Amino acid sequence: MQLVARRNDFLLSTPIGSFDAYLERVAQIPVLSREREQELAQRLRDAGDLVAARELVLSHLRFVVHVARGYSGYGLPLGDIVQEGNIGLMKAVKRFDPALGVRLVSFAVHWIRAEIHEYVLRNWRLVKIATTKAQRKLFFNLRRMKKNLAWLTHEETQAVAKDLGVRPEEVTEMEQRLASRDLSFDPVPDADDDEGYGPAAYLPAPDADPAEMVADDESERDTSAHLASAIEALDPRSRDIVRRRWMADGKATLHDLADEYGVSAERVRQIEAAAFRKLRGTLTAA
Repeated sequence: MQLVARRNDFLLSTPIGSFDAYLERVAQIPVLSREREQELAQRLRDAGDLVAARELVLSHLRFVVHVARGYSGYGLPLGDIVQEGNIGLMKAVKRFDPALGVRLVSFAVHWIRAEIHEYVLRNWRLVKIATTKAQRKLFFNLRRMKKNLAWLTHEETQAVAKDLGVRPEEVTEMEQRLASRDLSFDPVPDADDDEGYGPAAYLPAPDADPAEMVADDESERDTSAHLASAIEALDPRSRDIVRRRWMADGKATLHDLADEYGVSAERVRQIEAAAFRKLRGTLTAA
């Protein structure tokens, strides 16, 4: 039996090169008998035998492919779906108890489908289409139960809701989600178009309210008037220092003003700081 394990290792240890080659090699791996499966599962459970775990995984890769093919209608690469299913298989092998009296394939199918479901929901749309457990169940079952592309009738919606144990409104909402498509919020214009139109083109700007624009303009004018009045209330030297340091195009340095007024640069800085305190107090009281 060790020859089988080495054969399995050889099949997948060399470079595969393509997904078709992977499928071909997986199909060559022998299916385990019930006795061999029990033996390997017991070795894994009792001794943590990773060689046994590897053989259990490899011998069931073909089953993952079989399950993954059922999700080929979602527009996602089959290779990626198989890869996610393989993760589910490995989780199932880790948790499989041979004492359950069932074959590993029966136990693993739920783990394989769970991983594939998560992958489909993450990648089928940019915007999540199903977030709760009930929505996920409805998502997959509704796609399977719809026999054509037509919208469900009232009677069909009622029947689906009854079968799945959900409200008819939830069925209708999920049907609308399935029929929708992703749309770029701010699309890049095509080469033949001057503009691109998306949701962003129809949203108002934050300052588009005329009333808010008028209020903002009045507030800005009031603030400017108060500031001008407060500056005029300063003594001439303080007023000149503030204007030339912060309001002129070519701002004067502390040393330039110190030379002009015959004081130190530190004294100019003190005068400036005192002027700002006065301005702040005046504006706060206004």
